Amino acid sequence: MTARSTRRTTAMRSRTAAVGAIAVAGALILTGCGDQTKDNSSKSTTGTSSAPLADKLPKAIRDAGVIKVGSDIAYAPVEFKDSSGKTVGIDPDLADAMGKQLGVKFEFQNGTFDTLITGLRSKRYDIAMSAMTDTKDRQEGIDADTGKKVGEGVDFVDYFTAGVSIYTPKGKTQNIKTWADLCGKKIVVQRGTVSEDLAKSESKKCTGGKKIAIESYDNDQQAQTRLRGGGADAGSSDFPVAAYAVKTSGGGKDFELVGEQVEAAPYGIAVAKSNTQLRDALQAALDAVIKNGEYDKVISKWGVEAGAVKTATVNGGK
Repeated sequence: MTARSTRRTTAMRSRTAAVGAIAVAGALILTGCGDQTKDNSSKSTTGTSSAPLADKLPKAIRDAGVIKVGSDIAYAPVEFKDSSGKTVGIDPDLADAMGKQLGVKFEFQNGTFDTLITGLRSKRYDIAMSAMTDTKDRQEGIDADTGKKVGEGVDFVDYFTAGVSIYTPKGKTQNIKTWADLCGKKIVVQRGTVSEDLAKSESKKCTGGKKIAIESYDNDQQAQTRLRGGGADAGSSDFPVAAYAVKTSGGGKDFELVGEQVEAAPYGIAVAKSNTQLRDALQAALDAVIKNGEYDKVISKWGVEAGAVKTATVNGGK
């Protein structure tokens, strides 16, 4: 969701620290973001009265018993619908564990990724949790393309780290190993992501009139479909998502990863800057599930241990 992440790409990002180790797709033992709809199927919680951190929440949320989550639920394995229509993945599982600490349900609502912060500003959502990279631009409300202020920005509670990867049709790598190798070629990406930003940035560096042709889509699945159908030379998304696509699409026969992941950065839960009490409650809940072992269980379940964090950090992105 992903990087998903819009950010100015002055430094290469591989989306804390040992993320390079997850560059082996086989390390992912995975089971596997649209219009506004609600999905409560993957949420459970204990009662507010018995939850250890319930008193940290804003009263309105505590009374409602629900945290409304904006999420692009088409980004396996971070968040996606399983065959029964249930919302599953890394984010829903972590939200469920945090909900038990806070005594509320995390109610995931589906929305296109590039509208999630807008939905947060308009109070459609209480938080956005969607493989969203914590960046200074987002913290400060800066548009990554124009460099202009577009809002007050958001705060992030960081919970995972990942990088951006390139993948191609299997057996058709065309010697693509780095972003520079994409000059003169076409890449498919999800709109509003670090992959899109990086493609734009790298295209400006191309010489001899060989720019990178960029096709951007509302969600990553659409981009994958275009590449699968022969409509592009390569695709890019956050490493866990790219690796999952390589592992599962066509039974592992459709795509292959090329080169190393770049632009390492944290995923963060986005919260309005005015809602510091909710931000701090989320940080406390995440720290609690890290300490009690539930965090490690979720990360291990999805095979992404190398992206795990040791503590919940606020605004750790650069």
